[in-house]
Formats: sequence, C-alpha cells, structure tokens
Amino acid sequence: MPDHVHLLVEIPPRISVSSFMGYLKGKSSLMIFEKNPNLKYKFGNRNFWATGYYVSTVGLNEATIRKYIREQENEDIMEDKLSKKEYVNPFKGMLK
Repeated sequence: MPDHVHLLVEIPPRISVSSFMGYLKGKSSLMIFEKNPNLKYKFGNRNFWATGYYVSTVGLNEATIRKYIREQENEDIMEDKLSKKEYVNPFKGMLK
C-alpha cells in the first residue's frame, strides 16, 4: 500500500510482539534509508514508521485475514474514488 503496510507473520511464543515490531521497524527503516538516502531529508530524525501498530491474533481465521490483506488495496482504491469533499461552500455569503 502507498501509505501503510499489512503483514501476516508468525512469531515464536518466546518473542514478544513489541520486541518483534521494534526490531522489524528499526531494521527495515535502516535498510530503507540505506537504499534511499534522499529520504533522510524528508524524515530527518529517521522516524520512518508511525509510532504505533495494530496486532491481532489469527487463530482459526488465517484464511479470512489473508483474503482481507489481499483485497485491501482494491477497497482503498474504491474508497478514494468516493469523494467526501464539498464542492459548494455552504457558508458563502453568510459573512458580512
């Protein structure tokens, strides 16, 4: 996705989710900045990723989650086509 990432990963029980995410975000941002040095100017203090993340356990729903991830881009494209912008200023002429 152009502005976010979906991952379906399996983490061994001995590794905490927060440790895994810290490692993943840290190493991947170093790799991204190494391959794209011009991004250092855009993200000066090297905060490439957002500070938070969402985690959910899969259990028996792995196929459903895989389908969601696969189809998410199409849903985002369709949502972006629906404009929420107002083209008529509802307050025009009210201020004097």
